[in-house]
Amino acid sequence: MGVEEHAPYGDLGLIGMRGTEELAGRIDFYLTRWRSELHPPGQLSMEDAFQFEPGRFQIQADCLRFNTGEGKALIQQSVRGYDLYLLTDPFNYGVTYSLRGVEVPMGPDEHFQDLKRVIAACGGKARRITVIMPMLYEGRQHRRFSRESLDCALSLQELSNMGVENFVTFDAHDARVQNAIPLKGFENVHPTYQMLKALFRAYPDFAIDKRSLMIVSPDEGGIDRCIYYSSVLGVELGMFYKRRDYSRVVDGRNPIVKQEFLGDNVAGKDVIVVDDMISSGDSILSVAHILKGLGARRILMFCSFGLFSEGLEKFDEAYAQGAFDKVFTTNLVYCPAELRARPWYYMVDMSKYISYIIETLNHDCSISELLESAGRIEKLLGGRKKGSEQ
Repeated sequence: MGVEEHAPYGDLGLIGMRGTEELAGRIDFYLTRWRSELHPPGQLSMEDAFQFEPGRFQIQADCLRFNTGEGKALIQQSVRGYDLYLLTDPFNYGVTYSLRGVEVPMGPDEHFQDLKRVIAACGGKARRITVIMPMLYEGRQHRRFSRESLDCALSLQELSNMGVENFVTFDAHDARVQNAIPLKGFENVHPTYQMLKALFRAYPDFAIDKRSLMIVSPDEGGIDRCIYYSSVLGVELGMFYKRRDYSRVVDGRNPIVKQEFLGDNVAGKDVIVVDDMISSGDSILSVAHILKGLGARRILMFCSFGLFSEGLEKFDEAYAQGAFDKVFTTNLVYCPAELRARPWYYMVDMSKYISYIIETLNHDCSISELLESAGRIEKLLGGRKKGSEQ
């Protein structure tokens, strides 16, 4: 049975937290268009389980602040019986609030607290709550090595205890953190197909074969996602091994002593470096410089989340030196205007994909086909081959 043959689980409601207004608006546009085509105005029968009125699905939720920094959430309409989807970006540093007359940028902890406030404002009246958190809050603090906190697991349990039934995240640093909430839905989505579509739009003549292309993982931790890329594309795989100094901790991590490349000859080949995020950028730029020194042709970077936590200048400098050609990141986290204007940057829009996920979940259908991208990638590659033959 298709989505259109299932009655919605409840009235669809989308709440975009502060900093997600643009992405939430794009999602709402797709949902409104699809529902309008599915149920044209005037053609609904009284037997429909849930009546649909064409329009926008966004529900306004305001997170207000007192001048002391304390806050509260206010939802502008009833959510009783709604199937609610809360979209949040805890890493949006472009959102500010006034603290004793000073504009202060919001950090992940404050975004997370606002998310809890909105859930609390629902008062348990929503029929179901799903949190869409593309980059998982505290996702890098997912395991314990010594006397340290397990923040990611705690945050998931806290939201679960507040009534959240499902979590949707993208490219989790370690998806095993879902073991903290074994009785709740947890979907870890990968933007592989969308990245490749963006690549072919940016480079229509891009060749996909073993002679021309190699997939490279910047470290051993990201090898699984690179194995997937190399398998579906049918190209070779390489990896960098990072030797770290475990006797010291600098800025919360063990410094890298040396990076060694393990793989076939990259001379004359295009290289796609795949990682989950760009934080400071030091590691991935070091990889790019090494690959360029080994004779790689074009170097492209696929990263789900572009945080650029230490600014864009080092990327500008590396691009001017010819160390890489393009950086592809999604719009699942904050993409400031100065980043979008860079000649080396390409933003991968994920709004349509999230809309598909919301539409399918709202009709209480399986999203397995949406999560598995191998078939769509095969069609994408087949269409390119057919176009080149013509």
